[in-house]
Amino acid sequence: MTTLRLAIVGAGPAGIYAADILLRTERSFDVSIDLFEQLPAPYGLVRYGVAPDHPRIKGVVNALRDVLDRGDIRIFGNVTFGEDITLDDLKKHYNAVIFSTGAIRDAALDIPGIDAKGSFGAADFVSWYDGHPDVPRTWTIEGQHVGMVGNGNVALDAARILAKHADDLLPTEIPQNVYDVLKASPVTDVHVFGRRGPAQVKFTPLELRELGEMDDVDMVVYDEDFEYDEASLEAIATNKQVKVIDRVLQKWRELPSANGAGGESSRRLHLHFWAKPVEVKTDADGNVTALVYERTKSDGAGGVVGTGEMREQPLSQIYRAIGYFGSALPGLPFDDRHGVIPNHEGQVLAEDSNDILPGVYATGWIKRGPVGLIGHTKSDAMETVTHLVNDQSSWWQPEDPSLEAVPALLEERGVQWTDLDGWHRLDEHEVALGEPQGRARIKVVPRDEMVKISRGE
Repeated sequence: MTTLRLAIVGAGPAGIYAADILLRTERSFDVSIDLFEQLPAPYGLVRYGVAPDHPRIKGVVNALRDVLDRGDIRIFGNVTFGEDITLDDLKKHYNAVIFSTGAIRDAALDIPGIDAKGSFGAADFVSWYDGHPDVPRTWTIEGQHVGMVGNGNVALDAARILAKHADDLLPTEIPQNVYDVLKASPVTDVHVFGRRGPAQVKFTPLELRELGEMDDVDMVVYDEDFEYDEASLEAIATNKQVKVIDRVLQKWRELPSANGAGGESSRRLHLHFWAKPVEVKTDADGNVTALVYERTKSDGAGGVVGTGEMREQPLSQIYRAIGYFGSALPGLPFDDRHGVIPNHEGQVLAEDSNDILPGVYATGWIKRGPVGLIGHTKSDAMETVTHLVNDQSSWWQPEDPSLEAVPALLEERGVQWTDLDGWHRLDEHEVALGEPQGRARIKVVPRDEMVKISRGE
């Protein structure tokens, strides 16, 4: 029986789901899968892109762990595609490759002053508070009023971390250096700005509810934002998710803190709808001092138009969370406009001709852009895997598909790669660090330390 030797680059949910779906798919050939990950630990954005106070993510991690722990997928961690292993290498040792490298950069916000001191991408902030090994371990939070631009789940996650009291994060896996910075934070007010109205937000009801569950943090909404047009009323009446969001927001309108009247808590989280960022104001030294935004209104078709009314909110820092953006991979075509690998249902397309590149596939955010929840990744992977299975006649014919070839290649190049046993060692080490303090785990952050622990050194 023919054996498909498959490489998957990226060990987040997209890559792991693709491997699992292929192994469960009815097919006329055997499958041997190697998973490559540039970090020493798997799980991608589940480990490094979700706020540590999300207990429901444990369920996702457990499902991913179950797939890896079956033992029918090899994992090579701490291996960088394009440096430690190339597309030519993969063609030499595999029949095909699926790229599931995700999207980790911030999408750009093109307004004057956005590059000021104190202006940050939320993705960088998230990577910092999640203990990503490849970002600086230091972060400075300044001033009492900070702003967050965006109305998606990442915006609410990052805003919640800024508003929440650090001690309330202690039971989680938050790294010690992150706790120390948040504990010393002078922030009293976090302002979240969204271009559209309350009925057009991109976050989920669960994310919104979590904001209201913070201790000693008042939620602040403004009555002027709730003059609904027909399109908004229709969305509330026909969409269960929008209806729940509206119900939560309407309850917050009844709080003593509504309209900025002031509640009893020491911190406040303000939601500003119909607010389109126009300019970041700065002082003589280039530091953020305020956000200028234009009040918008519905255009009746789900979009917005400007009203010409400008407002200014004093801020000492501003974060943009308007979406993630993919990164180009060496030797592969890339769509600079959308931040994805150009593809047809997961079959990668050549840069110039739009012909299908045999043996090269994509799944997850690098395939379709940073939209949808983790669950959507499964159906996405199914589409890609279906093409892979049906494309058997156009698979590569590798020179050396043996299982020993790739470990020998990495060894020869001096790559300190980590395997599944190594991830178990790191996982157990982090859990043991947290146990004396009654915490879920304490993440090991420095990459070299992660590698040493994983390799039993």
